[in-house]
This record gives sequence, C-alpha cells and structure tokens, in this order.
Amino acid sequence: MTDFQAQAPLPALFDLQVNGFAGVDFQQPDLTLQQLQHAIRETRKRGIHRIFLTLITDEIDSLCKKFEQIEKYRAADPLLAESIPGYHIEGPYLSPKPGFHGAHPASKMKAPDLAEFQRLQDAAGGNIRIVTLAPEWDGSDAFTAEVSKKGTVVSLGHTDASEEEIDRAIAAGAKMCTHLGNGCPGEMHRHDNIIQRLLARDELIACLIPDGIHIPPHALKNLFRGKPLDKVILTSDCMAAAGAPNGHYRLGQLELEVGDDGVVRQPGRTNFAGSSLSLGRGVANFSRWTGVEIDQAWKFASTAIADLFDLSLPMLDPSDVSQALNDSFEKLASA
Repeated sequence: MTDFQAQAPLPALFDLQVNGFAGVDFQQPDLTLQQLQHAIRETRKRGIHRIFLTLITDEIDSLCKKFEQIEKYRAADPLLAESIPGYHIEGPYLSPKPGFHGAHPASKMKAPDLAEFQRLQDAAGGNIRIVTLAPEWDGSDAFTAEVSKKGTVVSLGHTDASEEEIDRAIAAGAKMCTHLGNGCPGEMHRHDNIIQRLLARDELIACLIPDGIHIPPHALKNLFRGKPLDKVILTSDCMAAAGAPNGHYRLGQLELEVGDDGVVRQPGRTNFAGSSLSLGRGVANFSRWTGVEIDQAWKFASTAIADLFDLSLPMLDPSDVSQALNDSFEKLASA
C-alpha cells in the first residue's frame, strides 16, 4: 500500500454517522463524560473535528434520557460542544422486514410520530440534524415535511420503499440516503431493488461507507458513478471498534466482535453491525478505488457535509491530513 502525502492544508473531516469510537459506545445509558471526552480526543487525532453523534433504535424514553445526558456533557465541555454540533437518529422509524432492519431490533420499529419526535428534539436541545427513516410507513410524508421545514434533514434508509413512496418522500423534503448499498437483504431482485431505486434518484444525496466491507470496491465505484458529483458524501458509520484494537464491543444491547478482517458482526451472524473504519482511511480508500483525486475525495467527507448543514470547519496542517489518510485501518480496506 502506498501512503498518501498531503501537500497543502485541507478542512477537517466531518463524519455524520458515528455510533461510537475508541472503545466507547455512545449508545450506553451509563456513558460518562470522561468516556465521551476520550472518544472525541481520539477522533480529533485522526483529523475528524466534527461528528454527528448517532443514536440507534431504542425506546423513545430511553433515547430521550441519552440525549439529555449527552447535552449536559456538551454544556460542560466546549470542546465536546464544538466537536458534536448535532445528532443523527437512526431508528426507530425503520423497516422491520427481515434483512432491511439489519442489526436494529425489529420489535422496536414504528411509524414516525411528530409529537414523539418533538420530545426527542427537546431532549437533544434542538440539535437532531438528521433522522433516518423508511418512507413506506403511514404518515411518513407529513412527518418528513414538518421536520424538514424545521431544519432536520430526512434521510432514507433501512427501507424497501417503492418508487412511488420514494417520490412522495422527496416531494415532502427528503434529501439523503443513509449508507446507500446497505441496510437491505443480501439477496434481492437483480434489478427492481431498493439500491437501484434510490441510486436512480438524482435528488437524493448518497452517503457511502468506503471500508471495502460494507460495499466492495468495484460496487463502490459503480455507485459513485451513478450519482452527480454534488450528491455524494462519505461516512464511516463507525462504532466503538473504530480507533481501537480487534476484540469484543457493544453497540447498544448488541454484543459484537471484530476480527482480523475488520468486519463488525454479532457472533455467529453474517450481517454487518456498523464499521471499524476511521473516516480519513475511508477517504484514502475512496480515492484509490474510484480514481478520484485526494482533494476531491476529501471534500466528500468534509466541506460537502459542512455546507449541507451550514457549519464551518477548521483547517488541518498537511501532516495531520497525511496522518488521517494513512490511519491504521489495514485490513480488508487495504486489500
């Protein structure tokens, strides 16, 4: 593998789907201030100065308590407040169908509810910036229109929506696809499937995971080619194993393991449950596999995201950029 050497400063990285980092699982109800501070220090060492802390499917009361606690931590530490300018909530408004709910508990899936979402938003200090949902749920169009009007981006994911349901979601204000190419069964109709339906919609921003695991390099290249340049962003969708050694970790109530192949799985199961990727490594992967220049690939993981949410990013020295690009993720991603 050839190292990437940056020649000029670049904006800091912005990862909009981070479930945990450096051995810390953000889903735990007993998450401490010190644990969150440790995770954020480790992301910043890798050039990631902004994240949307992501909470996954749980009971609404539990999610509210988690948001309230994290908001107290942000209020207590200016570095946390700066590094976590908002939240991404992935669930419980997802599809409960086998394969589509992924590692999320299908029993907790439900139709989106505006009053309930306002409870979440109040607990989060108004900082929920992305909500991932399956638009086939009854009432999702009205929900999408209302939360979009108030500034939360609606992203389609863990869904088997029809073309008509996707049409209505876009008309209501949906803007993104969460981890396009994932959150669906391994076996589907070869043409009429949710990946193709979402990929065909130029109105939607495709969020891609460039770890070589969630999407094989050749498929990543094809998905990228299928989108306009201004409709691509990169994320890690990482969990606690990112920035940490192989081993056993938690993601909410799930017990997960990460082996030498870098894959995050529930023991004995084949589906993925988040990634162990650091975003700078993902940028390097994306450049290598698609042929896109590093500066352009870097934009997909920095300013393309910051601009979407009207947020600013600090500049990194070339040495920090090089360190982020050549981070220690050396498993399948470097094959």
